[in-house]
Amino acid sequence: MTRRKTEDGKGAVGTTGTTEATKATKPATAKKPATAKKPAKATKPATADKPATKKKAATATKPAATPAVEPSAADDSRTLAQREAETSDITFADLGLSERMLASLERSGYTRPTPIQQQAVPLALKGRDLMGLAQTGTGKTAAFTIPIIERLMGGPKRTRALVLTPTRELCQQVEASVRKYGEGTGLDVISVYGGVGYDQQTDALRAGVDIIVATPGRLIDHLEKQNVVFDDLEVLVLDEADRMLDMGFAPQINRIVAQIHAYRQTLLFSATMPPEVEALARKYLRKPTVVQVGRRSQAANTVRHFVYPVPGHRKTALLTHLLKELGAEDSILVFSRTKHGADRVVRHLEEHGVKADALHADKSQGQREQALARFKDGKTRVLVATDIAQRGLDISGITHVINYDVPQQAEDYVHRIGRTGRAAKEGDAFTFMSTEEIGMVRTIERVIGQEIPRISVAGFDFGT
Repeated sequence: MTRRKTEDGKGAVGTTGTTEATKATKPATAKKPATAKKPAKATKPATADKPATKKKAATATKPAATPAVEPSAADDSRTLAQREAETSDITFADLGLSERMLASLERSGYTRPTPIQQQAVPLALKGRDLMGLAQTGTGKTAAFTIPIIERLMGGPKRTRALVLTPTRELCQQVEASVRKYGEGTGLDVISVYGGVGYDQQTDALRAGVDIIVATPGRLIDHLEKQNVVFDDLEVLVLDEADRMLDMGFAPQINRIVAQIHAYRQTLLFSATMPPEVEALARKYLRKPTVVQVGRRSQAANTVRHFVYPVPGHRKTALLTHLLKELGAEDSILVFSRTKHGADRVVRHLEEHGVKADALHADKSQGQREQALARFKDGKTRVLVATDIAQRGLDISGITHVINYDVPQQAEDYVHRIGRTGRAAKEGDAFTFMSTEEIGMVRTIERVIGQEIPRISVAGFDFGT
């Protein structure tokens, strides 16, 4: 294996092929295979004064790049948003939170708000409608759960807050966030989604809860059976609004909101702002304030991007080849366009001795949770998913996202690669591009505002 370098010193996994770089890169001469004794050198930041130190030879299989903020070993457990927050003088105490809420945050280990929290929390506490534009991993969940908890503490036992999310996994994460920050407040929260027992949800809803976190489809079922009413609802949150619309939930959202009085507070959060989301905001938000972290459609600056030209029928073989080149400790999330494609890739990988699981809508909730648990625990090296996993999965330590199929929407590319580069260490995004997908890759490049280097691997490029 060799490590190909681009003009700025960044590398990609490859073999003896050539780099077909875009304008931002230059072709480089191939190096010797990974059996070479000399270790690869790390790239130094553009602003650094000191030369970079050498890496261990074992890390030569992974691209090297400059992070936005130079991490130390102690930073590895912190997200980029947390590290950015620590450079700010603003604390949670500056946001207008009660002593009880501050104590809860301190118990959870948080003292400084992330940029999205700094902007959103004070506005939400004032009862303002707002639109929050931020990528996953910026702390946006706490940006709305903290003010909801603050608002509802000590009030009557009724359903006063509703959070709509696109996926079961995100439901679970929002519920966990409420439980963590709301510990000791006496507030009850329930997550409502499909694939699990219906009766247990029914009993909890009829008994009364303060906060409901739900996917639109299952919540509609409960509304039709009159298991829940929203007469006293104070706060509505539309989380990952762009994704909910992409998944076709617009009719369900409209039916749900029609059951809620107009004198509520509405908080809408989205990673992107396509026209459909803007229309939704105009329909349901009253004079909203827009808070934004990063620009629209911006890819994370901790992720390195590479495109591998490859015939469609050779993608599986290329995937197997690259997995052998990567380190055994790497955690890899692979995106397939279809459920059958995901299953096919998993079968191929297992035949070649790679532990892998599939994650898609045909899997039961129990199967999905088990697959996620194995992946998080490192028992499974590769998780092959459809776009059901592009949002809402809180999995630390994903080193590589591989787009086995190029996403048909450029915005989905941003969401997919957002699964890596979330911790202090950087992540890599590899995209397999067949001849039929060249146009989609070019569209992605225009949307993210950068050209992506092409890495040609001998035996797998368009000429083979």
